[in-house]
Formats: sequence, structure tokens, C-alpha cells
Amino acid sequence: MQGIKRKLVYAFSYELIAVGITGSGLTVLAGHDMVRAGIAAVALSVIALIWNLLYNTAFEWWEAHQDKRGRGILRRIAHATGFEAGLIIVLVPLLSWWLQISLWQAFLLDLSLLAFFLGYTFVFNFVFDRWFGLPASAIP
Repeated sequence: MQGIKRKLVYAFSYELIAVGITGSGLTVLAGHDMVRAGIAAVALSVIALIWNLLYNTAFEWWEAHQDKRGRGILRRIAHATGFEAGLIIVLVPLLSWWLQISLWQAFLLDLSLLAFFLGYTFVFNFVFDRWFGLPASAIP
């Protein structure tokens, strides 16, 4: 599977799983009510979905212009780290406002989400590539 179909399947499956995990986590671990946490999880997911499509398009463009093809451990780490770093800029103020917490608390909450999602992104990408094959930009 290649092109926009691959990107859409990737992004929607990634975010569907993420909404379930994030909503549950905000409810259980952060002590927010289920409705408020669920709305926050969906909003975070929509933002992440848009970012996912933009980021992966840019990453694959960059990747296609590299001499070395394939997705080794360093490239996978760079991919996951870059994706999550881009989200911090938008999510901290949103979390602060919606959950009615300080920017510092939102930053700490986002760091905990980041810690989880770095691992989740790495594992998800690995499994997705195994099931659907590498994108054209990474095929040796």
C-alpha cells in the first residue's frame, strides 16, 4: 500500500488507538471527568491527525532524497521524536485551557503523554511497516 491511501490508513488507525488510550489515561491518571477527558482526547487526536499527515508527507519527502534507503533504528527514532516535538507547541496551551490547569501543569502532562507516545509511535510504526510494507520512500 502506497501514497495517500497508506497515509490515511496509518493516520486514522494510529489516532483511533491513541484516542482510547489518551481518554482513559486522562480520566484515570489525571483525575478528570470522562466527558472532559474524552473531548480533550478527541481534540488532541484531530490536531495530531492533521500534524501526522503533514509531518509524514514532509518526512517521506526528506527520506526520498537521502542516499541511504530503509528505516533503521536511528531514522525511526528521528521520525518519532520529530513528530512528538511538533505536537508540544500546540498541545500545551490547549491542554492548559481545556483542563483548566497551569501551563506548567499542562507541560508536565504533555511530557507524560510524550513519554508514552514516543514508545507508542515507535512500536506502531514498526508494526504498521511489517503489516503494510515500507513506503516507497524507504524501499531499498
